[in-house]
Amino acid sequence: MKLHLLQDLLDLNQAFERVLTGLERMEKVPLFHRQEVRYLCAEVESARVQANREFFDQFEAIVEKDARWAYKFRRAYDQKTKDPFDFYLEIKEREEVRKKKGLPPRVVLLPDWDKDDEERYNQERAKKRKRTTKRRNKTVRKHKPNSQKPQSLAQIGALRRQKGEPTDDEAQII
Repeated sequence: MKLHLLQDLLDLNQAFERVLTGLERMEKVPLFHRQEVRYLCAEVESARVQANREFFDQFEAIVEKDARWAYKFRRAYDQKTKDPFDFYLEIKEREEVRKKKGLPPRVVLLPDWDKDDEERYNQERAKKRKRTTKRRNKTVRKHKPNSQKPQSLAQIGALRRQKGEPTDDEAQII
């Protein structure tokens, strides 16, 4: 809230009050015409009322703007911190009220649903993934050849010649 604005309005109203007090004192002095001084008091009072109205008309807009900001902030914060299970319970309560009124359900709720079901499911999936990853790593290590696997008989023969081993054709001749 804009407290300095309220302080300024208070100062302005106190200044108007001092002017009115001075005019009332002048009204008692025979040198001034009483009707003229009263007219001046009415003008000062009208100016004060007009200033206060203008202030509060503008101040209302400021307060409303602050209120909108505060509402949006609180709502966003509440949504962020709200437990999803609370949302489930709210829906369940609303559906029970609809059922009591004889209205059809808008949502189908799972019977015996537990908020921890999803957490258990996620933990089980993580364990299975771990086991599968371990198995894959073991099988990859066991079957990992030292060199690339030859695609054809010609490649097999070339590899054997490089190692100094006889090829299938040479082995049959010997």
